[in-house]
Amino acid sequence: MNHRLLWKLLLLVGLGSMLLFWLVTRLTWHAEEAMSFIAQSHQQTLRNYAAQAEALHQAGDDQALTRWLQTLQQQENTWAAVVSAEVKALSGELSPRFVEHFGLGRDLSWKIHLYFSENPIMDIPFSDQQTHFLIQLPQRMRPGNYWFSSRMLLQLVLPLGLLSLLCFVLYQHLMQPVRRLEQATRQFSEGAYGVRVRNLLGSRNDELATLAETFDQMAERTGQLILTQRQRLSELSHELRTPLTRIDMAVSLAEQDPEDCQRLLERIRSDSQGMRRLVEDTLTLTWLENEAPDLRDELVDLTALLDSLIDDARFEFPQQQLLAELPAEAQLQASNHRALGQAVENVLRNALTHTPAGRQVELRLEEREQDYLLSISDSGSGVPEQWLESIFQPFFRVPGADLSGHSGFGLGLALARRQILAIGGTIEACNREHGGLQMLIQLPKGNKCKSDSTATLHK
Repeated sequence: MNHRLLWKLLLLVGLGSMLLFWLVTRLTWHAEEAMSFIAQSHQQTLRNYAAQAEALHQAGDDQALTRWLQTLQQQENTWAAVVSAEVKALSGELSPRFVEHFGLGRDLSWKIHLYFSENPIMDIPFSDQQTHFLIQLPQRMRPGNYWFSSRMLLQLVLPLGLLSLLCFVLYQHLMQPVRRLEQATRQFSEGAYGVRVRNLLGSRNDELATLAETFDQMAERTGQLILTQRQRLSELSHELRTPLTRIDMAVSLAEQDPEDCQRLLERIRSDSQGMRRLVEDTLTLTWLENEAPDLRDELVDLTALLDSLIDDARFEFPQQQLLAELPAEAQLQASNHRALGQAVENVLRNALTHTPAGRQVELRLEEREQDYLLSISDSGSGVPEQWLESIFQPFFRVPGADLSGHSGFGLGLALARRQILAIGGTIEACNREHGGLQMLIQLPKGNKCKSDSTATLHK
């Protein structure tokens, strides 16, 4: 299994998490930067305060400046002062750059750290650059009043929302085929055996698509089994009606004419045996179709098996001639004696049944490199070309064929094909050039075994 779904989830979750962390960090940094500077309106207010203080200071009215500072401190609930900054070097010389940029507090354009609880001292120098207006930043002017709620929004609400969206996408991606499977399972349980799922998933190719393919295979096989069983049950019930009717008639006649009971009992016994064979063959056929067993588990001497079947056939059909050409030895390394014997017997019996009295049936076994080819040819009327494949269907009878004198239910060839398939062989039918039907049975040797190809003719 290629674990495509696993890689999809790893890629989506891993990459999505990395992007989420980067996005949250980036947005948090930008938000903090945007909230860390004093608003322009507040900066202008502080500059106005400094200008008023500088005007009072230049006027030389120290008392007025002091009262104004006290009023400002009360108004803004802060601290403010006007100071003189004189820095003298005790050793060495001061750098001009230091003198130009020296300040006792922070410039209005500087960043205010939002994580410090105390407000900084702001420094606005007068025009002489020697006197400074100092004021502790009023609380109302402090930036980042919404920083806590913004941080909660960026670090909690935003990740939660994005993760919820990611979970929803994953849920939809996973549940879409699951819903298809649920609907198909419900439809299948309601009798829609033709329902399939894989085509509904488009080009998707992951573990869930494989599950859909497995479901389709299961649905196809299960639906076929259910329909086959229904068909077999219908066909079996139809075939049983005729012998049951004859048995009912025989019982009624026996009740009316007790003296004829012996003949009627023979009739009932014959129909009962036919019904037993019909049920047994149907059960065997159903088992072969449903289970599809592999019966290649025995070593079979094909020549000896055919000799036995030929002897039985000659005894049962004395009015037909049976010509057989067999090698002295024919070993099948992986086969099944019972299944192969029943299959060949059914084919041979069918050929003898459809061969008129005095005519011949030919059986020939030919050894090839990888297999044996068994041909059984009769001298009957053959089968129309369009029905050559249908004769292997259960309960099939060739339309318009003369069935007088032929007993059976149309299961022999169907059983033979499925038994031969179970041992790894094939069987097909064709019409002979000069009349009659020929059955060709191909039987694999299994492990290659060299046998004597000397043929003997049985007459």
